[in-house]
Amino acid sequence: MTHDTFKIGDLTAVIGDNSAHETHRAGYNGVWSLRHKNIERDLFVPFYTGLNLEHIFSGVHEDEDSKVFFEPRNAPMTFKKISDSVAELYQPPTPTHHLESWTRFELVAPHYIDMTFRCRATQHVFDYDYIGLFWASYINAAEDKSLYFRGGMERHADTWSQFCTQAHDDESTLRHRDDNFALTFGAIQRNTLYRNHSPMRFDQHFYYGNFDELIWLTMFKPPQHGHIRFAHSPSGGGFNQKLQTTNCAWDFQYIIPDYEVMVDYTFSTRTALREKCSREEILNEFNTWSKTP
Repeated sequence: MTHDTFKIGDLTAVIGDNSAHETHRAGYNGVWSLRHKNIERDLFVPFYTGLNLEHIFSGVHEDEDSKVFFEPRNAPMTFKKISDSVAELYQPPTPTHHLESWTRFELVAPHYIDMTFRCRATQHVFDYDYIGLFWASYINAAEDKSLYFRGGMERHADTWSQFCTQAHDDESTLRHRDDNFALTFGAIQRNTLYRNHSPMRFDQHFYYGNFDELIWLTMFKPPQHGHIRFAHSPSGGGFNQKLQTTNCAWDFQYIIPDYEVMVDYTFSTRTALREKCSREEILNEFNTWSKTP
């Protein structure tokens, strides 16, 4: 089994590994499809995916070839259905970075997907002593391509800001106000979303985007070790011929400085695909969930 369909509450999700199936393309692990009962369209670009583990980066190997740049998509990965609401993806140590990982997804009524990621470096191959990980969600021709978050240029506790880059790799990464860790890169020519930083900062670990009559809310519990970063591309998911617009990408990263070999590192995120609501309700969602164990 490489994938399965899960129906909980308002959501129907297909979760799978790196396999190809019908129109779904090989390499796009994670949530292959996500639909809400109130609209017909898939949130994600049909042949791509959401919550896709796309990159492992170290500042050294990115220019070698596409199989290394997209190593999590190309390295072997297995899918396991745990229950009617839970699935897990397992990736043995990868060929270049030798990183082992487990990604568990759980659908929770009425409209949530909880994701817990755990990884372990099995060799000392990250030359600059940090592990970089990147997840992509390719949004299916959203009319509003922006992400909305709490933060901005200055620290103001009650400020809402809009994040919509003008071009791919243009000031594309948004860091937390207290995240001052600088990534080191070797003689690498490839430009990437995670190398380019916005001057804005976020103050709370969540963002949301508008999709038809729904919102896609993504919330994080700050990891005990490391940093969560948001990322955006106005065109990362290609072009939708039918609707004559680009497919934006609403992405995130997990940066682990000063890693140790054979030590587990983990973080949790909850996403919600739900009817549009007030920002007060979004804040309540985040504040309630972030306080849970």
